[in-house]
Amino acid sequence: MNLLPHRQMSHLLKTWRMWQMGMEAAPWPVSGFYCRKFTTSNSLEPDPIEIHKRKLLLWFSHLPQEEKQFGGFFSPETMHVDPLILETDAEERAGLLGSPFQTQTHCNRSVTVEQLFQHTDTWSDGRGLNVLIYGAVGTGKSTVVRKLVLDWCAGTTLSHFQLLIPFSCEDLSQLSKVTSLRDLVSRKYLHLKKHPLLSGEGKQAKDVLFLFNGMEKMQLDFRIGASELCSDPNEGLPPSVVVVNLLRKYLLPEASILITTRLSALNCIPQKYVTRYAQIRGFNDPSRQRAYFTSRLLKQSDTAHNQEAQDLVELLYLNLQRESQLAAACFLPSYCWLTCATLHFLRFTNTKAPIRTLTGIYTSFLRLNFGGEVLGTGAGTDMPIQEHQSSLMLYVVRTVGKLAFEGVTYKRTSFSEAELEQWIGGKTKTDEELHQLAMFRTDVLDFFLAPSIESGKSISQDLRENNEKQYVFAVPAMQEYLAALYVVLGENKSALEKLTKKVSVAIGQASEDVNALVNIFSKLIPLRIFAVFNLLKLFPKLYEKISSLNKGSIARTMAAELFHTEDSYNEDVLDQVEQNLVGVHGPQQQQYSERQPFELYPIFMGGLLHYGNRVLLQQLGCSIQSTTVAQITHSIRKYLVRELNKPQPPEELMDLLVLLYEFQNPRLTAEVVTSIRAIRLTNIRMTSLKCFILSSVLSCTPASYYLEELDLSSCLLNNDTLQMLCPAFRHTYNLNLQFNTLGPESCSLLRDLLLDPRSVIRSLKLCDNPLMESGVQILVEALPENQSLTNLSLMHTGLGDEGVLDLAKRLQQHRRLQELNVAYNNIGDDAALLLVDACREHPSIQTVHLYLNPLSKVAKQSLYARGVPRSHSGQRVKVLASVTEGTDLSENWRPILNVIRENSSSWDQQHVIQQLKVFLEDLEWGRQQQQSLWKRLHFRRVEKGVRKILKMYRNNLPPSKK
Repeated sequence: MNLLPHRQMSHLLKTWRMWQMGMEAAPWPVSGFYCRKFTTSNSLEPDPIEIHKRKLLLWFSHLPQEEKQFGGFFSPETMHVDPLILETDAEERAGLLGSPFQTQTHCNRSVTVEQLFQHTDTWSDGRGLNVLIYGAVGTGKSTVVRKLVLDWCAGTTLSHFQLLIPFSCEDLSQLSKVTSLRDLVSRKYLHLKKHPLLSGEGKQAKDVLFLFNGMEKMQLDFRIGASELCSDPNEGLPPSVVVVNLLRKYLLPEASILITTRLSALNCIPQKYVTRYAQIRGFNDPSRQRAYFTSRLLKQSDTAHNQEAQDLVELLYLNLQRESQLAAACFLPSYCWLTCATLHFLRFTNTKAPIRTLTGIYTSFLRLNFGGEVLGTGAGTDMPIQEHQSSLMLYVVRTVGKLAFEGVTYKRTSFSEAELEQWIGGKTKTDEELHQLAMFRTDVLDFFLAPSIESGKSISQDLRENNEKQYVFAVPAMQEYLAALYVVLGENKSALEKLTKKVSVAIGQASEDVNALVNIFSKLIPLRIFAVFNLLKLFPKLYEKISSLNKGSIARTMAAELFHTEDSYNEDVLDQVEQNLVGVHGPQQQQYSERQPFELYPIFMGGLLHYGNRVLLQQLGCSIQSTTVAQITHSIRKYLVRELNKPQPPEELMDLLVLLYEFQNPRLTAEVVTSIRAIRLTNIRMTSLKCFILSSVLSCTPASYYLEELDLSSCLLNNDTLQMLCPAFRHTYNLNLQFNTLGPESCSLLRDLLLDPRSVIRSLKLCDNPLMESGVQILVEALPENQSLTNLSLMHTGLGDEGVLDLAKRLQQHRRLQELNVAYNNIGDDAALLLVDACREHPSIQTVHLYLNPLSKVAKQSLYARGVPRSHSGQRVKVLASVTEGTDLSENWRPILNVIRENSSSWDQQHVIQQLKVFLEDLEWGRQQQQSLWKRLHFRRVEKGVRKILKMYRNNLPPSKK
């Protein structure tokens, strides 16, 4: 798939058309692009270099799977932002292998890769340049290489080189057979097999640029005794020797070479063989970071989300300008990618996009940066490279993961240098371990840990007095992810578990021999000794028992961390993740706990058990066994169900839904959710992601499962999020959508929901949504065919007289409605009287709410009178128009005042104050009509409550709790 813009391909296409003139060619297979057979009418043949450019364009334009999660908007051209590249001297390079935490300042001017290949006076004329670009993990080395190749193919950079030949040093390190340079090239680029530029004749090689990416993966030995000299491109040698001779300039001395490597491998190539050094420094200023965020979030977003993406970029930029911890992390382009991927997941999830999880994003992030990365032991070069290298990611888990786990256990996010020394390198003993530690500290440690920007706010008094610098994880969620991975991989085993595992493995390997011996000598061995053999055979089962207990403890930890009592008043976990990225703007919510919440920790533990994440981790050398997954999954269900039997705040319930979503285990999800009778998410900011999670989780339940209540009041729902939630609505009896921003267009979705034969909704609350007359007219179209609705609340929805009249006409076509709430809808006397008449003729309606409407006293008296049925066989319709009913107090005066009190912050204060004054007039008139002192005192009590609410509205005070 070619993703480059048309302008980059135009030059190549023109050349390709010239080949086709007078040329008859057999079809080219799309996947392989191997040339089959050409029959020409003249002596022209395809130019191998043009074929080479076309193939490189296709190969290097291919986006990894991790990029496709953004919805397919990106191309290498639009998403690239050049990192800072600085040319360095010997003194600067010598300081690189010191403390990995020191901050280095550079005054060098930035350079481009093309400027690095400009010839200097210090290099012999006629010899090619050897340029070495180095940088830590995540600074953008591979991205720079990819962009360089694409630009060369398009003719926009390094155009003075006719031929660019890129090699992956990881691939070269896997080759064990001897091969010549020309065979090495033709092995990957068959079309260049006999190209004259590689013949070694004359100075043709001056137009060739070799590119070796990831030189740290090869073991190069520049000693004469280990790597013989060679100047013949056709002579067979080990691949590492071929590369050494290219760098020595014995082989094709006119050719130029570009090498990329990690910091720890900087001295593997002697300085005399390198013309120029340059360091990739990442995004050193907020402007580069903003350009990256803009290319990812703004330019590539669809039109519908363009304004939201623009606001998001502005919030990010404000957070970067404040010199926040995010700005320090985004110094590495890799963390800019993680930030954009996370925000794209949080803000722009939709039903058409592929299923993504937060755990999957972090796992993909590590695979992008550490896939294929290994950590050498420092063994001699006479050993095969595969025998003395181990997974770098596994080393990260055992060191940084252990630090993260200790931090989560003791609720800490910052660590001193002494603590880092203790946890990461405190127990190294052998030379190989020390060598691994040195490489790790140089290349990787800065990737995960950074100096704390706000350390002074959170460290103890002793550390402040000692002025000891503190370090934190570059992204807070990374600490919780690595801690979860440390636990799930079983790295936190006790001494007993480690001992029993070693013994179990040893006995398990010899189990067949033990069985054979028992079968042979059972007749000769005394019974007591024979029992010892049986004990040895049972030992692996003992280990399995201990191991299963450990998996049960992991499940208990997940449930306990998810439902911490002190974390109950925090934001839900997804909002916490977003606030860590874009910052908190405006007044901050009061924190009820001084301890750092680690609510992502159990969620990551669940997400890591998903098969897709386990496959990615397997590629990183971190294996999670299927038996471990089965044991943890079996144990977690009962702990979650036990916690759900207790009342949970909306935030904790939302976190549980996120955990079940991250699991991606439909069976477990169904078993847990079916134990829930009600989901109340009041005041949760229901983004598109949270709506998608809720629908996904409920879709795992059987068709016969129904919630008693689904409360989504005050959740900032709109038409788009409502559409995502429609599948979830089919699993509830009582649906509460009050205090959202649902407009007339949302009524079409609600109408279709009520018309759905699978819908069992009995109560639908739509109070305080701007449905307006047009919306309600659409909604009531569902009444004739709906057979389940018994309670419909349309309070403060902008209904008006026309909407009420249309509703009154439709009521007789729906025979099950029992309660109708149209309070606070600017309904006049005539419309209210017609509605009550229609309700009186209805066979099942018992209550009509009409308070807070501008009704006259005469109309109210008439409404109460019309509530009485015309015949003895009919039922009385209770009309709630005020706190009084004629000369008596209404039986429902208390619920009416409670509704007014609870909505003091959202309703029009002037209108409510006016209606409260009307209530006082009604109460005063009714009190004057009473002869009983007891009833007068009761009226006084209600008047006091009304005046208290009136004072609250006038002073704009929050509602008091009763």
